[in-house]
Amino acid sequence: MSPENRSGNPARRAEAEQTVKQQREAKRQEKLVEYQRQLSKRKRTKLLWWVLGAVAVLVVAALIVFSLVTAPKTYKPGSEGAEIEGVQTFEFEGAQHVEGTVEYEQDPPAGGPHNNAWLTCAVYDEPQQNEYAVHALEHGAVWITYDPELVTGADLDALRDLAPRTYAIVSPYPGLDSPIAVSAWEHQLKVDEVSDPRIAQFIEEYWQGGTAPELGASCTGIEGPGKV
Repeated sequence: MSPENRSGNPARRAEAEQTVKQQREAKRQEKLVEYQRQLSKRKRTKLLWWVLGAVAVLVVAALIVFSLVTAPKTYKPGSEGAEIEGVQTFEFEGAQHVEGTVEYEQDPPAGGPHNNAWLTCAVYDEPQQNEYAVHALEHGAVWITYDPELVTGADLDALRDLAPRTYAIVSPYPGLDSPIAVSAWEHQLKVDEVSDPRIAQFIEEYWQGGTAPELGASCTGIEGPGKV
């Protein structure tokens, strides 16, 4: 007990006790203020994380929607191009890796034996080796070929614009028996005009899909001549 509290003077003792109470109350108020400050800080932090989490969810959802809207659809099981008029369907026995050139039944080829290396998916302004391009088809790419004497200028730009950003090859093919041919593994469509809607339909149906034996494998390999 402090000297003031031991004082025999009741007034002095009461005054000392009042001072101690005031000090205790002041400390209690300080603790209360600090607790409220920390509580408020936790609430703000929790709200911030909640907002960030909500934004992240919205961003992910937006990316998913964007990918679904912009990416071509994958292959529909059981479909062999029957829904797209003019699509030819072929069957190949295996996808062997071979050396040298291959005599293909289709021109341009749409599958079959091919080189061990594959062509990098890109736009080219020079013809590409069949054996490399076919290997890219095996990985699920589409190959858009055109007669360079018939498809030029704005038509060529429009044709290139139809190609997906990945898993697509665009290249001239001299001697083609139609202005444009679009090929995927075991499937091919030949058309006369760049504006033919079946080109986009074919890409939508068979890009990264169809019956490609190594669907999704890399499309970055040998870079052919004339890469744009």
